[in-house]
Amino acid sequence: MNKSTSKTLKFILVDCVLLTCTFLPIAFVIILEILTRVPSDDISLSGAQIFFEFNMPLQKLYITEAQVNSWAVIISIFFLCIFLTHGLAPKAKTKRQLLLEWVVEQTEKLVNGNMGEIFKNFAPFIATVIALSAFSSLLSLFGLYPPTSDINIIAGWALAVAGLITYYRFKCGPIGYIKSFCDPIGMLPLNVINEVATPVSMTFRHYGNIISGVVVSVLVGAGLQGLSHIVLGSLPGILGEVPFLQIGIPAVLSVYFDIFSGCLQAYIFAMLTMMYVSGAFNIDEFELRKKKKALKKANGGN
Repeated sequence: MNKSTSKTLKFILVDCVLLTCTFLPIAFVIILEILTRVPSDDISLSGAQIFFEFNMPLQKLYITEAQVNSWAVIISIFFLCIFLTHGLAPKAKTKRQLLLEWVVEQTEKLVNGNMGEIFKNFAPFIATVIALSAFSSLLSLFGLYPPTSDINIIAGWALAVAGLITYYRFKCGPIGYIKSFCDPIGMLPLNVINEVATPVSMTFRHYGNIISGVVVSVLVGAGLQGLSHIVLGSLPGILGEVPFLQIGIPAVLSVYFDIFSGCLQAYIFAMLTMMYVSGAFNIDEFELRKKKKALKKANGGN
């Protein structure tokens, strides 16, 4: 075996390990779902299943299905990124590198177009938001509880965005931060309310659209099962027990609610993040503050 062949086999082996690590967390939560889910013939619209609970000083800490699935998505995305960046070269030689470069270019174009050139380094965060939200919603394709159906998960993302908004407001200094609420002074109460309402509205907008799709899919599936027994239940033998009307139609709904709507909501959440963060940053105030600090430093701090 020559050196080139050995290098190729090593490359393929690493690829296989990375792909295995990418799909292994999803396989783990699928097995966990099979082992822990209690079968039921009734319509189930309950929240995330609770796996563990711990007594804490203020209240109990619950480890739920949403948290476990969310970590599985994070780990899968992590190894997927390593797989896509494995074997990068100065000049693209593989289809995966071409795909990765296209994704990076489109994300940077999206960020620069909505936030401006000054936020060009914000692209990795926006790509992370879109990937995490989209892949979390797509878990429902495997019969798993999507983390985006848990309001606590979405609220955590929204609070992170609220933290970024506050951070960029403070980049103009404490006085600039206070002035941002008093422009104009008569809008002070509404601006304060808007600061609190921003993460709340982002949470309920994303959560509401995802959970509504889950509810509609479950209700339609259960309705088609009952209708199938009523209309076709008189068929002889085992044919009368097969829910023929459930074949095909739920799949069409899944294409919309699980794929299209899930990816759309991820895009909308990212767009709102860019809009709120860039809107909180007053570039003119920031540049003026930088000039004042530079002038003060040039004058020896006097």
